[in-house]
This record gives sequence, structure tokens and C-alpha cells, in this order.
Amino acid sequence: MVQLLIVYHSKTGGSRQMAEAAYSAACEEVTTILKTAEEAGPEDLLRADGYIFCAPENLAAIAGLMKDFYDRSYYPVLGHIEGHPYAQMVCAGSDGGNAARQTARIAQGWRLKEVQPPLIICTYAQKPEEILAEKLIPEEQLTRCRDLGAAMGAGLSMGVF
Repeated sequence: MVQLLIVYHSKTGGSRQMAEAAYSAACEEVTTILKTAEEAGPEDLLRADGYIFCAPENLAAIAGLMKDFYDRSYYPVLGHIEGHPYAQMVCAGSDGGNAARQTARIAQGWRLKEVQPPLIICTYAQKPEEILAEKLIPEEQLTRCRDLGAAMGAGLSMGVF
């Protein structure tokens, strides 16, 4: 059975909402597992046939707990997941590009196949109180996350990737 793994980290809820939206749509297409970066590990990557990685950009970098997931998982799966498809989503205050580049570089090391450009959703939170506040991702942005999840699930299910 084909399986999609969605790994996310979220401190203020934005990335969680994005990951859950992708998950809800992907589940209609393929067996989908949703795990936080703290819960997920190499064994999850090895069981899955494709991946969606979702994290906030913190201080122009991928969030620390997402980096921890990559650090714990990188070498145990190296050479075992080559060619698997992946997509990524970033929840950012204003840019998100550097976090997307960092994740893409890790995926390149694993020899994963990017199936679409990163989906970056900006919250435009710039002041400390905005940055630390709980996020509410607008429905039109969550629709984009659902579309990504549905596309990944359908592509895996049909063997397109």
C-alpha cells in the first residue's frame, strides 16, 4: 500500500493548520500519516513512499525542531529513500525562501525528487507580539495546502511520481 508521510513543526499554529489541510485532502487519495517533527523519525521515512515537509521559518532558517528531525533522520535513511517524491510548505512572517532552500538542500542530499516548488505562506507578522501570537491561516491559503496534499496523494496513488 502506498503511503504519504507529512512531517511538520508548529509553535504558533500556522504550520499545523497548513499540514492538517494537506493531510485532510491527501487522505482522500492515499494512506497518509501526519506526525510532528518531534514524533517522526527515520523509520517513518523508510515506511513512506513520498513526503510533505511543513515548518515555520524562524530567524530566516528552518525551525529548530524541524532541523532536529532532519538531523536525527538524515544518515539512517541515506541511500534508502532515493527518488521518493517530496513537496514542502513554509509558514513565514515575510519571506520563507531561506527555510525552503535549506529543506531543499537536505532533500537533495537524500536524492529526493521535488514535485513542485515550495508553497510559502506569509503571515506578515513583523512585530514580536505578532510573531509570537497564535496564527490563523486564511481559508484561501489553506485551500492551496489542500491542493498540494491532494496532488501529492493522487500522484503517489497513480504512480505518477
